[in-house]
Amino acid sequence: MALINLRSLGVTLGAPLFSNLNLSIEPGDRLGIVAANGRGKSTLLRSITGAFEPTAGDITRARGLRVGHVEQDVPASLVDMAFHDAVLGALPADQAESESWRVDIVLDELDVPEEMRQRPLSKLSGGWQRLAMLARVWVTEPDMLLLDEPTNHLDLARIAQLENWLNALPRDVPVVICSHDRAFLDAVTNRTLFLRPENSQVFSLPYSRAREALDEIDASEARRFEKDMKTAQQLRRQAAKLNNIGINSGSDLLVVKTKQLKERAERLEDAARPAHQERSAGAIRLANRGTHAKVLVTFDDAPVTTPDGTLLFKTGKLWLRQGDRVVLLGRNGTGKTRLVNMVRQAIGAPENAKDVVKATPSLVLGYGDQGLSDLKDSDAPLSMLARRFELGEQRARTLLAGAGLTVEMQANPIGRLSGGQKARLGMLVLRLTNPNFYLLDEPTNHLDIDGQEALEDELLKHEASCLLVSHDRSFVRATANRFWLIDKKRLVEVESPEGFFADVAKNGA
Repeated sequence: MALINLRSLGVTLGAPLFSNLNLSIEPGDRLGIVAANGRGKSTLLRSITGAFEPTAGDITRARGLRVGHVEQDVPASLVDMAFHDAVLGALPADQAESESWRVDIVLDELDVPEEMRQRPLSKLSGGWQRLAMLARVWVTEPDMLLLDEPTNHLDLARIAQLENWLNALPRDVPVVICSHDRAFLDAVTNRTLFLRPENSQVFSLPYSRAREALDEIDASEARRFEKDMKTAQQLRRQAAKLNNIGINSGSDLLVVKTKQLKERAERLEDAARPAHQERSAGAIRLANRGTHAKVLVTFDDAPVTTPDGTLLFKTGKLWLRQGDRVVLLGRNGTGKTRLVNMVRQAIGAPENAKDVVKATPSLVLGYGDQGLSDLKDSDAPLSMLARRFELGEQRARTLLAGAGLTVEMQANPIGRLSGGQKARLGMLVLRLTNPNFYLLDEPTNHLDIDGQEALEDELLKHEASCLLVSHDRSFVRATANRFWLIDKKRLVEVESPEGFFADVAKNGA
């Protein structure tokens, strides 16, 4: 029996986000919702909870259904509260005192350390804040869970923990997940909704298999549209030929036949629908100016240490060559960021770098970190590009528009942009830098699946040399051709990331 029924549901905000959506959610469903940034995923979840009134259609809910909604952001009213108190506050006042033990049970399920429970949320990482919001909802014992981008800010160990927790939930509790994490969706879902302005598609399959089925449908519709349009053209040519003959011969029958052919062509054209084309959230393009150097970066058993000098690991003797796309693997706190910063200094400020990390002088660095720290919130995209690159205003505006930023966005502070818009702006800056070596720390953060795939394609197409840090398993598998693992205070090369992924999933952090 369905717990939620959506009938002919639609939301229009200037343009349709989705329309004529029919969907039922039943016990045991693990539904993944996939769409580009800003295409209505969060709006659909809010419609299901009743917090947003759709433009068209109906939503029916089972009587007494309790829906738990984990949104993306921490409410301002909670940021100064301790982790434990923020979760306790989700209980009704009459239960909070007598049933506070329920909070401890949930935090134990989520492996929240005791010392973490008394820290204010404002002092915690984005990943711990996400788990706090999840705990707040779960402690209320909802009948259904709605999760909006639950893996944002989580490292691999926490993503694995979340996967295990979701897969261990009672099967009668349906879970609806909006996410851009392809590997996560494959691990926890059994149905997939591709949300579209028209003709949204639902498959009883996890993401990757559903995507294959969707691509087949889109390809078939594209072929059908092309065939129908060719047939309509033929009918019109035939009608024109008969029309000329009818005029010259004075035949009323041919005039009628001409009219019938034109009407058939019009009906065919009206009925023909082109295959779905996703409205672009902004193009992602990279560049590679190239270099004649074969060896780009050399590591001569470099010690990687904490600021106080404690040894984290040694690199051994390693070389990063032209065309290498190296992914740096390791648990949190093992020193990945420290090594990235050493490489960055070796390229950007070799006079201050240690001799144990050397970069060829011809390297031009394209650097991007997960916090997009290169982009100041107070800056405007247009003035920032004009200041950093020799571009005329029209050229700068065209490039920004191509990256998905409207004329209004170009003049407003970068701080007002969404995470996805900032990420695409950061990729545009990388492209204009025209590097021959990329150093990217969590580059897929805030990118939707289309953006992730575009970035993967660009790295492969340009044969970009790069050192990458990423928790996105699908991105790692798609782009890397070498894998360096920090293990037992040594940096070792491994053939595949799968052993590391499996170990993290089994043993956690």
